[in-house]
Amino acid sequence: MKSYILPVQKIKTLFILTAFIALGFNANAQYKENSEVGFIGGVSYYLGDLNTTHFNSSKAMAGIVVRKNIDRRFSYKAELMYLNLSADDNDDPTDTIAVDRKLHFRSPVFELSGQIEFNFLPYETGNALYTWTPFVYTGLSFFHFNPQAENKNGQWVNLQELGTEGQGSTSFPDRSKYALAQFAIPIGGGLKIAINPSFNIILEYGVRKTFTDYLDDVSTTYAEGVGANIADISNETYVMSDPTGTHFAGDQRGDETKKDWYSFAGITLSFKLSNNTKGCDY
Repeated sequence: MKSYILPVQKIKTLFILTAFIALGFNANAQYKENSEVGFIGGVSYYLGDLNTTHFNSSKAMAGIVVRKNIDRRFSYKAELMYLNLSADDNDDPTDTIAVDRKLHFRSPVFELSGQIEFNFLPYETGNALYTWTPFVYTGLSFFHFNPQAENKNGQWVNLQELGTEGQGSTSFPDRSKYALAQFAIPIGGGLKIAINPSFNIILEYGVRKTFTDYLDDVSTTYAEGVGANIADISNETYVMSDPTGTHFAGDQRGDETKKDWYSFAGITLSFKLSNNTKGCDY
């Protein structure tokens, strides 16, 4: 006959698993969800055809962060940020392509994102047992940008409207004007430090994987150049597309196989909205 008596070893294993599950439920029961609001400040920069060096041409950025702490490991976060991106070919005299091209741009970026954070260590503001942790995050961002360049009169011109690579012209029907509002994938991480029961300092570095190559208005080839005169491409477009006036139509202007990125490094001062914390007395 088959024996239905569990071996001692299996009983021990079952007991240990049950104990771990019980402890897990107990820990969750002790945690009370809470929210934070914070203010982030730091520097932002972009990576693309006009810049390939991290933190080059960094500009100030700022934002507001709202965080919902679900437990000691996971948080949801909504973030509204204003960033500044810029680059100039003249900044790198050793790059022969940049020296020959002599393009530049600046662009404000407004971003709204939703993210989920994971803490590598248990973390809880107001609990002396869990006062710091490294963390990572990802999610989805929606951003608006508008690349501009300065013309010979000192005026900053919106480049997307000009169609500097023939976008919107009858000569290039396959090149449509790029959208100024797009989606990106936020990826980043940092360090959370609980200063007191209601205040955190968060050090953060983040990158945004975009799906456009036009943060800098540079991607493919020159639409017009030496010896070419396309009727529906204005003289202003030609001058802003090729400031040196030395390139031919079809010459390479950028690398369309690589999408642009933008990044930032910042410090967030975050304040807990409720002092109703969970946990045992300690």
